[in-house]
Amino acid sequence: MATISDVAKKTGLSKATVSRVINNHPYISKEKRELVYKAMEELGYQPNPSARRLRGQLTNTIGVIVPRIVNPFFSYLVDAMEQVAYENNYQVLMFQSDEKRDKELYFLNLLKTKQVDGLIMTSIENDREVIESYTEYGPILFCNEYMSRSDLPVVRVDQTEAAYLGTKHLLDRGYRRIAYCTGGLFVEDGKDKDRNVGFQKALNDYNITVNTGWVFVNKHTIEDGKHVMKQIAEMREKPDAIFTGSDEIAAGVLMEAKSLGMKIPEDLAVIGFDDQPIAEMIDPALTTIRQPIKEMGTESVGLLLRLLKNHSLEQKHQELSVELVVRSST
Repeated sequence: MATISDVAKKTGLSKATVSRVINNHPYISKEKRELVYKAMEELGYQPNPSARRLRGQLTNTIGVIVPRIVNPFFSYLVDAMEQVAYENNYQVLMFQSDEKRDKELYFLNLLKTKQVDGLIMTSIENDREVIESYTEYGPILFCNEYMSRSDLPVVRVDQTEAAYLGTKHLLDRGYRRIAYCTGGLFVEDGKDKDRNVGFQKALNDYNITVNTGWVFVNKHTIEDGKHVMKQIAEMREKPDAIFTGSDEIAAGVLMEAKSLGMKIPEDLAVIGFDDQPIAEMIDPALTTIRQPIKEMGTESVGLLLRLLKNHSLEQKHQELSVELVVRSST
């Protein structure tokens, strides 16, 4: 059986440096980390979790990977998770991937090195085969996201129905030139694929084709929303409504529209997604799709704890309901 000394010898590093990598010490270069992980993989070396628990380095810890913690949706989601975990004598460590594959892999390796007992992934960057390979080291659960053809447990809402509900609301109000913000292109297994399907389905019901000039890709922030509104203002043929995909983007659209002297919803109807506190505070108040954030976080931790205790799951995929909240922006 390989030892830490074998890893040190193979990498040419000291045992102290290898130990710091294993224990996730912050002041270790990326190159040294990758060297140690590669050697551990080739040697089949696994840190002793029992010994590490005795040293206080791992005690009932759940890791949660989020794309951006500055997005309030994920702040509230992690807050709900932490409260349930604490009630069950677990602690939560939050990791921010910035939607980067290499960062996500680094956090997945924390499961491999026994620094977290299980992982909840609220965003997905790597391929299914890569992520599923880490279940050898502990349970992984998807929250808010999922992967087709994967059997990993999931807690999510029906994004197709949610996007359909929001788009249909605009159509029912008489809007026909509808712009759309999305995380990815209209391709199979692309980001926001389910929402894209829902958006397109609603337009199809009214015999309206998607105007690609009104589709804005990879938009996530308030600044993105401002930029989108600037682009719309410069168009010769303008949309009369926009499904923004998030309350953050919608807030940016509303703020920039006001600075341009436009009236909402007379000049442009705006609908968001999530129902964050900003949706009620901004003027005009934002119509949006309410996601059950607290329930999503609570259910995710509950399922992961069952897996950690080797309990069987009656239902691996949990789908929660969304709600259309109508306010002044439409």
